[in-house]
Amino acid sequence: MTALNDFISAHEPLLRLGCFVGMLIAMAAAEALWPRRRDTGRAQRWPRNAALVVVDTLAVRAVAWALPAFLPVAAAVWAAAQGDQGQGWGLLPLLGLDGWAAFWISLLLMDLAIYAQHVAVHHIPVLWRLHRVHHTDLAIDTTTGVRFHPLEILLSIAIKVGLVLALGAPAAAVVVFEVVLNATSLFNHANLRLPLGLDAALRRVLVTPDMHRVHHSVHRDETDSNFGFNLSVWDRLFGTYRAQPRDGHDAMAIGVGGYRDATRLGLADLLVQPFRKS
Repeated sequence: MTALNDFISAHEPLLRLGCFVGMLIAMAAAEALWPRRRDTGRAQRWPRNAALVVVDTLAVRAVAWALPAFLPVAAAVWAAAQGDQGQGWGLLPLLGLDGWAAFWISLLLMDLAIYAQHVAVHHIPVLWRLHRVHHTDLAIDTTTGVRFHPLEILLSIAIKVGLVLALGAPAAAVVVFEVVLNATSLFNHANLRLPLGLDAALRRVLVTPDMHRVHHSVHRDETDSNFGFNLSVWDRLFGTYRAQPRDGHDAMAIGVGGYRDATRLGLADLLVQPFRKS
């Protein structure tokens, strides 16, 4: 496990970038071949979503340059080096859990934490203002999975850093979780038509595109459901699971009521949207 930690930590940027680009290309190609909904306005939406990703990346790099420890993997490496005998910092080392046990427990608890964070940003008004930027996309496809306000991205990183330090999560688990989180976000936002039998089988464990599309409905009761990003078990366990949208996948409206004018959803509009009265 130590060797795996060292390898993944040393190659983290390349691993994350390679997996992200590969998954993005795969999902974009799959959407073109097997679309769930026909008109998603790619030509107008993709440049806006891509521009927001650029701003997000610049914001993260700027903060990481000023605060090098402000990244989950850096926090994991620091935590592992703490203690009188270098036994590590956090709950897992305190309980004597290391190796593969710590790896799998960390992945599970971090996924639960992302679910809880997602519920929180929907129900705490000031956080919803930030997260609303993600939901104002007027269609849903794989690029929606990376459409977030930069302040929400920084908040999410801060939460993950705090969780990593509290758990004492291994660096390998943190990198794998970040890769899986990015990949599943691209997958479950994809405008992808899966065979119904495959969707039914997958959603017993994983969040599928049809399952997550319900979460992007204009109907608020549907928006406040299906919060999971990777494992579907949390929605079932905590009573937030909704199987299908009331209007059907083909007819359902995507977005947020009051934010459905495409001419007011440019990059500048998205960046200032959380600070406008609504």
